Amino acid sequence: MSTTRKENLQFGMMMCLGMVIVMTFYNLLMNETGGPIYIKEIALELLIGFIIALLIEICIVGPCAKKIVFLLPFDKSKKINIIIAMATAMVIGMVFFMSFFGMAMMYLHGGLQGDSFVSIYFSVFIKNFMMAYPLQLIIMGPLVRFLFTKFVMKNKNVKIA
Repeated sequence: MSTTRKENLQFGMMMCLGMVIVMTFYNLLMNETGGPIYIKEIALELLIGFIIALLIEICIVGPCAKKIVFLLPFDKSKKINIIIAMATAMVIGMVFFMSFFGMAMMYLHGGLQGDSFVSIYFSVFIKNFMMAYPLQLIIMGPLVRFLFTKFVMKNKNVKIA
């Protein structure tokens, strides 16, 4: 969808912002932190989460996902196939890395207790994937593509997939 580095950055920022907002609140609800969480803490977590997610998306997951998707043997003539493959690769990669961030936030709020690091990580990864994948495919992906096309690419002739 995006054709230049600037457009790629804008699209990535829009997608990361939407996903980080929803996933932060999802994780706060899922982790039952045991104490009050203040607006300043949530705002700080959102800001830090956004910055980390954007850096991971730009530097690691985005480039790797593109390479993997275009190496996979499927019909790339249909744009929807590329969108679904790219969304799948991005969600797997982002959930893999951002689950570490989620665990760090759990630790700061006193929510990491008992089980081993590996079992907690696996549990966090599965819960985050179960939320992030449908969120990406059904809500955030179409919404961000629509908004990106409407406001960023408004001067170009682009079809929404």
